[in-house]
Amino acid sequence: MSITQPDLSVFETLESEVRSYCRAWPTVFDRAQGSRMYDEDGHAYLDFFAGAGSLNYGHNNPVLKRALIDYLERDGVTHGLDMSTSAKRAFLESFQNLVLRPRDLPYKVMFPGPTGTNAVESALKLARKVKGRESIVSFTNAFHGMSLGSLAVTGNAFKRAGAGIPLVHGTPMPFDHYLDGRVPDFLWFERLLEDQGSGLNQPAAVIVETVQGEGGINVARAEWLRSLADLCARRDMLLIVDDIQMGCGRTGAFFSFEEAGIVPDVVTVSKSISGYGLPMSLCLFKPELDVWEPGEHNGTFRGNNPAFVTAAAALETYWSDGPAMEKQTLSRGQQVQEALGALADEHRDEVKDYRGRGLVWGVEFHDRGRATRIARRAFELGLLIETSGPEGEVVKLLPALTITPDELEEGLRTLARAVRETA
Repeated sequence: MSITQPDLSVFETLESEVRSYCRAWPTVFDRAQGSRMYDEDGHAYLDFFAGAGSLNYGHNNPVLKRALIDYLERDGVTHGLDMSTSAKRAFLESFQNLVLRPRDLPYKVMFPGPTGTNAVESALKLARKVKGRESIVSFTNAFHGMSLGSLAVTGNAFKRAGAGIPLVHGTPMPFDHYLDGRVPDFLWFERLLEDQGSGLNQPAAVIVETVQGEGGINVARAEWLRSLADLCARRDMLLIVDDIQMGCGRTGAFFSFEEAGIVPDVVTVSKSISGYGLPMSLCLFKPELDVWEPGEHNGTFRGNNPAFVTAAAALETYWSDGPAMEKQTLSRGQQVQEALGALADEHRDEVKDYRGRGLVWGVEFHDRGRATRIARRAFELGLLIETSGPEGEVVKLLPALTITPDELEEGLRTLARAVRETA
């Protein structure tokens, strides 16, 4: 695809050096619909990024857009802090009827702020308040957000270094497969809990991603998650599942932990919960944990009513028909798995592994710089993909759940071409 040089001068001179995604995709995007983005010169890009998982239902989904436009045109409340509004009520009723009740989940719903890290911070604060302890256990290669509390339970050294201060009260433990099966699951963790000389303070909670997205598409086995839940119950620790990127149907079921048959004490949700890419997050927790005093955790942007409108519309549109959405996602995932299997066979000396669940997949290469080169070439060919892992060594596929089989096949063909052309 021929790409003219866009005018990036104002971004390069005025915007902070901290910008990142725009460096990998040096163009100026102008509009988007479904699984396509278009730059201001009219070039089309197939999107296998989906706003880092914030656009599970695609760009400018017409059903959600119509609900939002109707709400705005009738002068519905836009900003409402945590006031009671008709938009919030409609979302809560839809969430209760379509998500919580069918799964027999007892959770209370907290609106902690607009972003995923707001949800994580509130979960950590609540766990410490409930248990009266400071320590939180996280896992190797975890990513939970960029604010200080979330960074303290994040594994990536580069991101942690940006804090500028010591990150304390967090202890990492090995994630599933971290020791390649050479050590029984949780042997080290449980031994530290038992040993009065270990130096490990009794944790208030454990926080875990069922699939580590930023960490390299590391997939925890269902039996590993069940063993973790059992350990938390036996050792009086709360289990927090961070479902910010892997929730809202990304792995198939609405919540990524459903496959394991566990019920976490606390769940954080964000990214695609609004359905439209509007900022919104939830902290869900069992009723007996609701020990907050009114206003004890606060924030100006907890009441994003346009996000409530599109969130309710997304639930009514995609989650009111039993398992239909889950089956479609798993079918699309099978399509990806088969294509990546063929890719790995073709490049068996170069591909170290491919792994995923539902519609989140990663391809890891022996050459640690290969993924970045592939992503760059894919962009030149009209495909948006990012990398993940501690060294950016994994090509990460995160298409919209609403992508068509033909679009998915097109993107996978483009990926295969990018791999061949960067050999």
